[in-house]
Amino acid sequence: MIISTRSQNHSLAFTDRDSLYIRNPTHALAHYQTAAMAPFIFFFLVVLLSSIATFSSSNNQTTYIVFMNPSLKPTPIKSHSLWYATDLQSLSIDPSRHLLYSYSSLFPAFAASFLPHHLPLLHAHPSVLLVLPDPLLLPLTTRTPLFLGLPPFSPPVTSSLSSDVIIGVLDTGVWPESPFFSDSGLPPIPSRWRGQCESSIDFLPSLCNRKLIGARSFSRGFHAAATGGESENFSARDQDGHGTHTASTAAGSLALNASLFGYARGTARGMAPLARLAAYKVCWSTGCYGSDILAAMEQALDDGVDVLSLSLGGSSAPFSRDPIAVGALAAVARGVFIACSAGNSGPARSTLTNTAPWITTVGAGTLDRDFPAYATLGNGKRFAGVSLYSGNGMGENPAPVVYGKGFQSKANNNSKLCLSGSLDPAEVKGKVVFCDRGVNARVEKGQVVKDAGGVGMILANTAANGEELIADSHLLPVVALGLGEGDKVRKYATSVSNPTALLSFGGTVVDIRPSPVVAAFSSRGPNTVVPDILKPDLIGPGVNILAGWSGSIGPTGLENDGRRSEFNILSGTSMSCPHISGIAALLKSAHPFWSPSAIKSALMTTAYVMDNTGSSLVDADGSIATPLAYGSGYVNPQKALNPGLIYDIKLDDYIAFLCSIEPNLQLIQSITKRSNITCSRKLANHGNLNYPSFSIVFSPKSGKAVKYTRVVTNVGPTGSVYSVEIDRPASVGVKVKPAKLVFRQEGQKLKYTVTFTSKIGKGSEAEMKFGSITWSDGEHQVRSPISYAWSLF
Repeated sequence: MIISTRSQNHSLAFTDRDSLYIRNPTHALAHYQTAAMAPFIFFFLVVLLSSIATFSSSNNQTTYIVFMNPSLKPTPIKSHSLWYATDLQSLSIDPSRHLLYSYSSLFPAFAASFLPHHLPLLHAHPSVLLVLPDPLLLPLTTRTPLFLGLPPFSPPVTSSLSSDVIIGVLDTGVWPESPFFSDSGLPPIPSRWRGQCESSIDFLPSLCNRKLIGARSFSRGFHAAATGGESENFSARDQDGHGTHTASTAAGSLALNASLFGYARGTARGMAPLARLAAYKVCWSTGCYGSDILAAMEQALDDGVDVLSLSLGGSSAPFSRDPIAVGALAAVARGVFIACSAGNSGPARSTLTNTAPWITTVGAGTLDRDFPAYATLGNGKRFAGVSLYSGNGMGENPAPVVYGKGFQSKANNNSKLCLSGSLDPAEVKGKVVFCDRGVNARVEKGQVVKDAGGVGMILANTAANGEELIADSHLLPVVALGLGEGDKVRKYATSVSNPTALLSFGGTVVDIRPSPVVAAFSSRGPNTVVPDILKPDLIGPGVNILAGWSGSIGPTGLENDGRRSEFNILSGTSMSCPHISGIAALLKSAHPFWSPSAIKSALMTTAYVMDNTGSSLVDADGSIATPLAYGSGYVNPQKALNPGLIYDIKLDDYIAFLCSIEPNLQLIQSITKRSNITCSRKLANHGNLNYPSFSIVFSPKSGKAVKYTRVVTNVGPTGSVYSVEIDRPASVGVKVKPAKLVFRQEGQKLKYTVTFTSKIGKGSEAEMKFGSITWSDGEHQVRSPISYAWSLF
């Protein structure tokens, strides 16, 4: 997820907390408005204006997603859309004015905009199970394949089936002209594909090819919620850049000589360069509405995707009331793997989003590549940070350093943050400005300094950001520093009579140690919806990732950033999520009959928890990281192709899990599309799902002992023998039965039980401990992380 905030210039800032880049809503249309297209454009505008008139809402209308009871659908009514329309008409609600989407493939539900007096009528209708407000969610490389151990691009990457796998990306659309979407060397589109490229004023179907095989947009929920202001072209074209970046990360083709103005130069590609891509635009200037996301998910499943990638999310909610969770369950039921971002609200605990067990929840870590930059002070001390600045620099002459130079003393805090309009040009011109990170976008701070006449900026983290370092392509020389180094420079700037600084830039450096490191922004567990399920599931590359970019916007997203690049470098769990989606596509091509849970299991149990120095993974502040931050560990694609054992989960298992947490039987029947469910089978403990990790919560209900059962399937050779290795804290006893698993044949399933016993009587949630269970046959290490928590007795 990338959190969005409205900046003072009314563009949209996508950020972990204070913006990775600024969104410019300006649309590049002139290139497409040729005389030959004039009749088409006129027709399109008529249709567009009519569509806007249909879906625009008055101030007192609100959009809701309405879940229906499938057992009450009248037999004579053949289609779901007619059923919904008929029920609305029976309540004197005009479906032609209010109905936005009719869902049927996912589950029986519809989205509509209602007036306040409609709601009591809906709640009283016997067919209505749940009326859910339409939630607003937010859209959360050259070095990456090598760092992950993937082989050089030499088709086929995994097998001849690689090009048959289709990845659907729900995001801000796609820029089809990107070199990452070249179809050179790809065979014809799989015959099972049922999707299409929608025609619009700025996106002709001919822009699709054998790589980019589908492009659609979904905006009715956005229309219904619109309150005026920014105008948008309602097409699949990406005017933002985020969607092009995520799609190219997942499955971009070979891009030669890729770089961002010289940074990270090399040959770039996505994780699954032979896979096909379908883009579903669901995110607009104000964010991504649940009704549009559900419509896109339903269409993607009907089109025939194999993998879904969603780099977006919101706050945690019960799974049956979370549009992404219920849509993802329908996807998994149809054999489609789905990966979602964990969120960018770290390092605080319990900040995760997208925590349903059928979703692969992805956090972020670093690569072994960095973009160093330096601030050399007048006292001779040099402080290291990062930057993607690509201009002429400051030369060789230091400049005076100023901090908090606003127009008046009462604006001092604003000027320390370098907020828009806060700096006094008379105090700033010709100087390096020291700015505290926070509140507004990092790149916007640089713009504020430049507008005030500053020649450079030192951007320092505060306690909220710690030692997290993210490089940005600023419009003036900028060095970003971590908390510790920033505090030292701040002290210098405020304690010396004539402080000076010279900023310099070190380009691209690889083989950084230690790597990987857990990104500070990556959201953390515990899982607040179901604490018995450990989340995130794993982490992948999500810091300073080079991928494709939109041609309509500069790399900062600032309105006056006139630079254009086919590539950009971004950070966030939005970047790590498509890495996992692309790797899942590789596994799907190598093992076409594996279920989504089998693929997820392979990714999780083979992930690693040691960095390239041979030490345990650390957090951005240098402390030892835990499964609350990295889940099972950092993804290892090569080992995931041959995991040895897998933890498989069937739809019936997920239904038993749902029955144990959701009291509304009819709602479960609706979202699973199974009217015969009785919930006769429930999990005695939510954590007894056949999950590849463990989250143990000792509570008054569980007592001092918790017992779980797991079933593993042998996907390795016949005759494999696995022995268990236990890593546990002193405060917990762990007993596994049996301690040895002997598989007579491939595909055989064997069961084992684990009993966890607390050795302390009382505890608190803050006293969490961690461990693991690893099954080993000498070749495969099938590792499951364990978290332990004690609720107050």
